[in-house]
Amino acid sequence: MKKKAEALRYAENSDALNNSPVAIARTCEEILLSRGMMEEAYRRYALSANHSTIYINTFRALVRKYPHKRPEDILEDLINSTPGNEGKWFAAAKSAGLYETAIELANLSPCDPKTLTRASIEAAAKEPGFALEAGLAALRWLVEGHGYEIAGMDVWRAFESTLKAAELAGCRPGTLERIRRLVGGGGAGAKFVAEALGSRLA
Repeated sequence: MKKKAEALRYAENSDALNNSPVAIARTCEEILLSRGMMEEAYRRYALSANHSTIYINTFRALVRKYPHKRPEDILEDLINSTPGNEGKWFAAAKSAGLYETAIELANLSPCDPKTLTRASIEAAAKEPGFALEAGLAALRWLVEGHGYEIAGMDVWRAFESTLKAAELAGCRPGTLERIRRLVGGGGAGAKFVAEALGSRLA
């Protein structure tokens, strides 16, 4: 009926027990966007309307839908909306080329070691400093017992990718010492990591 203001009010007042908050947010966002009210749509509904269980997909959806906003500002809003889960935004920061932010996030809260290792391998040639820190973060979370279905090969991959990045960055001896201290500092997975690396830590 093209009565957008009335439709918005109706949607906002539809927060009943069995209604989906995400569906309501999407409807309200769509109404505001159709009226050209992009900033209000973003401020009031965007984070809820574009939520995905895969964090990087949430970020990408918002960057596509709101091109007038800087990716780093969108990322900051997303990080602030999920306190305690900062590490889950690592891949989003990396995809935006925000390497320093990505490493900060990877060390703020648990981040999937396999994701960190892949990032370390992929970035070694062009961003060895980032690759080095991503690899160290992977080893840190492995030492602390994080990760899903972790095998000895995952420890090896994290270790090798870190040392390769260290060689490219010209700091292999210092990096090896950092790894020794990391493993020797204890953690739920420290013994597993130490056994997987064996004599390589000597």
